[in-house]
Amino acid sequence: MSPISLPSQESPSAGKVNPPVVCVYCGSSPGNDSAYLDAARAFARVLHQHGFHLVYGGGTTGIMGAIAREVVKLSGPDAVQGYIPAALVAYERGKTGKERDNTTYGRFDVVPDMHTRKMLMARRVQCGGPGSGFVALSGGLGTIEELMEIATWQQLGIHSRGVCLLNVGGYWDGLVNWIEKVVVGKGFLSPEHWHAVGVQSRPEDVVKWLQEWRAEEKGVKLDWRSETGTAKEDSDHPRAVGVDL
Repeated sequence: MSPISLPSQESPSAGKVNPPVVCVYCGSSPGNDSAYLDAARAFARVLHQHGFHLVYGGGTTGIMGAIAREVVKLSGPDAVQGYIPAALVAYERGKTGKERDNTTYGRFDVVPDMHTRKMLMARRVQCGGPGSGFVALSGGLGTIEELMEIATWQQLGIHSRGVCLLNVGGYWDGLVNWIEKVVVGKGFLSPEHWHAVGVQSRPEDVVKWLQEWRAEEKGVKLDWRSETGTAKEDSDHPRAVGVDL
């Protein structure tokens, strides 16, 4: 199967600068503490203030729906792009009894599966302007899976964007402690790779962290656009982006 590239950046038309894009991973449920929804809306306001566009999993409920609605309200529907598998569209419609309103939740595309959804979200971020990145808000197993995958992709050089956790009320403390004390502590992850992932408790600090984040050229450099996937240990090999689905 030929590689499907995750481009280093989109080529804008003359004089045009791509806006920064943040992909959020978050729950389709609101959780049992209003602080999670409040933080999602606050993050949306910070994104608007800094001219960011939003890409997300396309849902209309829970934290997903809250952040999409807030960004659309402030920045307009063109500032939001959702990707959602067809199976989840049918499930959500059955659960809410409502059809999706693009003027409320922004643009969205129905995709065949979860893998396509995640790839398209990652492409949006990789094509965004400076400061683009991935942010995990509060969520369940799906959020954790997406966070771990995109952090792994960063480690392997599949993308060159920052990954950050919005740690609302210590929501991510348990995961962070486990990674630091067990995964890093037992020698399964280098401290430098873990420290490439940000942990911030305030929305404005997340955006600041993304804007200041720079990819580091460390470790094995993999060419994901190659059929052979050659790797080099030296710093002369350019950081490659792309993935073979």
